[in-house]
Amino acid sequence: MTHGPLTTEQLMHDLQVHQVELQSQNEELRRAQLALELSHARYFDLYDLAPVGYLTVAASGLIVEANLRAATLLGIPRSVLVKLPLSRFIVKTNQDSYYQCRRQLLETGQAQSCELQVLQNDGVMLWVRVIVSAVQDGTDAPALRVILMDISERKRLDEALRETNKNLELARVQADRANLAKSEFLSSMSHELRSPLNAILGFAQLMESGTPPPTPSQQASLDQILKGGWYLLDLINDILDLASIESGHAALTMEAVALNAVLRDCQTLIEPLTTDRGVHISFPELPDTCRVQADPTRLKQVLINLLSNAIKYNQLGGSVMVSCESPAAGRLRIGVRDSGPGLSKQKLAQLFQPFNRLGQEMGGTKGTGIGLVVSQRLVQSMGGEMGVDSREGEGSLFWFELTHVDAESAEAAPAVRATQPVPVHVPVLALPLTNSVQRTVLYIEDNPDNIALMSQLLAARPNLRLVGASDAMRGMAMARGLAPDVVVMDINLPDINGFEVLQLLQSDPVTRHIPVLALSANAMPHDLEKGLAAGFYRYVTKPIKVADFLHALDEGLALAGKRA
Repeated sequence: MTHGPLTTEQLMHDLQVHQVELQSQNEELRRAQLALELSHARYFDLYDLAPVGYLTVAASGLIVEANLRAATLLGIPRSVLVKLPLSRFIVKTNQDSYYQCRRQLLETGQAQSCELQVLQNDGVMLWVRVIVSAVQDGTDAPALRVILMDISERKRLDEALRETNKNLELARVQADRANLAKSEFLSSMSHELRSPLNAILGFAQLMESGTPPPTPSQQASLDQILKGGWYLLDLINDILDLASIESGHAALTMEAVALNAVLRDCQTLIEPLTTDRGVHISFPELPDTCRVQADPTRLKQVLINLLSNAIKYNQLGGSVMVSCESPAAGRLRIGVRDSGPGLSKQKLAQLFQPFNRLGQEMGGTKGTGIGLVVSQRLVQSMGGEMGVDSREGEGSLFWFELTHVDAESAEAAPAVRATQPVPVHVPVLALPLTNSVQRTVLYIEDNPDNIALMSQLLAARPNLRLVGASDAMRGMAMARGLAPDVVVMDINLPDINGFEVLQLLQSDPVTRHIPVLALSANAMPHDLEKGLAAGFYRYVTKPIKVADFLHALDEGLALAGKRA
């Protein structure tokens, strides 16, 4: 009788234990359900709300699963998107790229990518980057995981960049054409202006040195002709120099230049002007290690311009002081201070304007109003800057800065020098002015005024016989037949240009030994370089300076004597 109740109690106890276990299991299930819901929520965040589109595409090409971003990209509700073929949304011209991407995936097993245009459901076109990978389910035709990333903005920017580059390239081509046209125009203008000046200045110089000498009244007129003519030539040269610098055609030979040597050269060149004006000028003594990165010829041109201005626009008996200092590491500043009247703020604002002489054009000081502008452009082209400090009644300080080059760098880095032809200089042979030594000069020139000028110019040299040819073909025939001592030749001839004539003369054994002197109104720097490189022993520009031309001619006669 006692065994029954004990068994019942045991059963009740076991039931209670099971009930506790069930409650614990239920609690565990509830926690698992909560974790599952949280996991599902995280999956929703990661998959459905991802910033890129996710698709699962069956082997048949139908979309079986898509996230919200994919539906948004394609412009269609997700419930409608599922079971539609992906190819429906790909632009027809891009479908081959998509199928090739799939084929490469199946062949290699490696994820593939391509860029395609897709059409949204409303017809709007988008650019997307597609990444395709396979679902590893063991079948021969697995489903595909497809990632879609909107790259429309990048494509738009790429297209805008291509269009910008295209426009920049077009602008560059147009600028190059404009520069070429400008260069050709400048060469043509130089030639057309120098040709009449050659006759004006040439005949004026002949009249000035003629026999009998001109009367005082005639000399005064000649002085005005020569003054105006040489001023016009200076103006032409300055305009062409400024134009060549601004168009980027000014060739620079950059190297480490010792300032002390340049200043000594400038002192020698400027001394006659200081004597005429009674101006005292002082130069600093600089060590040879004081060097700047510059073109030596252009640097000298800048300094000569600043020095001549400081002297010309100074007071009589005034002073000019040249200085050199280092305002900052790696820079040297060269200054030219004068004791002149100084400049007002209004004039300072107009200082670097072409042709603006700040009222000096009414005075007696010669100038074009371009030299200072040319100097500023040259300094800028050499990587420097130019400025001025001035007050009325206190004089002016014109300065420019260039890159300082230390001695070690100067020795380690050779000059960046363009190959330039070197003119042939030979000792001048003193020719007796008698008929016992008869020399022949052939002049190939089509301009009658220039021929007449040359005839009168050489009439004073009885030992010289001048023969002329008005075109290249006659000139070459006369060179072969007469074997002249020197050929003087224009470049712009009516039938063949002077460079071609020179080449033909040099290739002919009969005439190759004859020195050829170019006498041309083509006077741009590249014209001179081209002429000397071609083989002219000298290249003289019109309008001629009589003494310089005769000196060049004597060089050719001396050279002919050595070759004979």
